[in-house]
Amino acid sequence: MADITLSSLHRADGSATYSGHGYTVLAAVNGPIEVQRRDELPEEAAVDVAVRPAAGAGGIRERHLESIVQNTLHHVILGAAHPRTLIQITLQVTKSQENGSVVGALSQAGSNLSVLPALLQASILALLSTSIPLLMTYTATMIAVSPRNELMFDASAQDLRLASSIHVLAFSSKGDLLVIESEGDFSMDIWEEVHGKAKAICQGREEGGSDSEDTSMDLEESVILEDTLKDAVRSKIQKEMRWKNDST
Repeated sequence: MADITLSSLHRADGSATYSGHGYTVLAAVNGPIEVQRRDELPEEAAVDVAVRPAAGAGGIRERHLESIVQNTLHHVILGAAHPRTLIQITLQVTKSQENGSVVGALSQAGSNLSVLPALLQASILALLSTSIPLLMTYTATMIAVSPRNELMFDASAQDLRLASSIHVLAFSSKGDLLVIESEGDFSMDIWEEVHGKAKAICQGREEGGSDSEDTSMDLEESVILEDTLKDAVRSKIQKEMRWKNDST
């Protein structure tokens, strides 16, 4: 089950901590702020994403993850509301799936994608804690496929090393597929099954609006991610409005 904390940093414009899939990510958002002339966009805000390991400098993997998150947020943030500015998102990985402790760079033997759902979730949660306008929200999950073609929703590090394929999918609040990243060998039939299960996990429904018996059983044991996100935001609003309720 995911663990969410909003506004965990007091000196950032927005922040959030997200724990899920064996990772904990702390996200900080600053913006809109002044942008350097070379990075300025005349009709929208520029979006900059930095992924930082717990120790040392980031490498090629972090740059690849940054590009995925940045491209995703470009479709989510209403950049036209703040042209010629910069929105900066910093993502700090503080806990790794490999050993459950604070680690340095992402494991070189592991998948590039295992930390991506936590990065995506932390990003949107941090943006929701700011006043930056958004076109939509999203939820993301990871599904691993075993050599026997069994789908695994909460795969361990060992499961990921043995998996024949790994898939990360994110769905917008409008129900559209926003992110699809896959590694390994898989057939189209497997991908269709992964897509349906991932949509059920993120939004509580499969393509076509019907849930299979297997999916229903899976959802009984887990929390729909979209509901988790809504509950976290609702809890924050209630906390911030408590002073008003107490004074009436």
